[in-house]
Amino acid sequence: MSSFSTMSTVEDVVRDLVERLAQVALVVGPPLLRIALALPFFKSGLTKWDGFLSLSPAASYLFQDEFKLHVFGHAYDFPFPAVFAYFDGIAEILLPVLLILGFATRFSALALLVMTGVIQLVVPEGWANFHLPWAALAVALMALGPGKLSLDHLAASLCRLRMPDVGAP
Repeated sequence: MSSFSTMSTVEDVVRDLVERLAQVALVVGPPLLRIALALPFFKSGLTKWDGFLSLSPAASYLFQDEFKLHVFGHAYDFPFPAVFAYFDGIAEILLPVLLILGFATRFSALALLVMTGVIQLVVPEGWANFHLPWAALAVALMALGPGKLSLDHLAASLCRLRMPDVGAP
């Protein structure tokens, strides 16, 4: 056996191994990304409620008195703080649940990316430890999609089964 054919065999084995790793990562990666992005928001959302649709006084206080939007070197109050507090509380529960299930994944990731941008304006010093990783996770999910282990994938598969082929006799 020549060294050329041995080298070619090693290359083929490495190429095959890399391809198999990529296939596994495409199945496992998106659910892990969804969980990693969902957890911090869901945990935060749990602190916003005292019961079903009963916003905690602490959440209301934060949006009325503590949270300020830092824009161009100035701090501004939230407009309609009660509305923002309520919207934030709902979004921090609903969007992570949708992400975990892999339902409306790209839209949920986009909404959490927007929320991350607002959080960046409220807590500018959190960009490196929190906001940048959250934004990266959201953008990765928007680019990769929900993956095969998701309700989005299941729904798309069911739709393909129900749709007749266009142009088929």
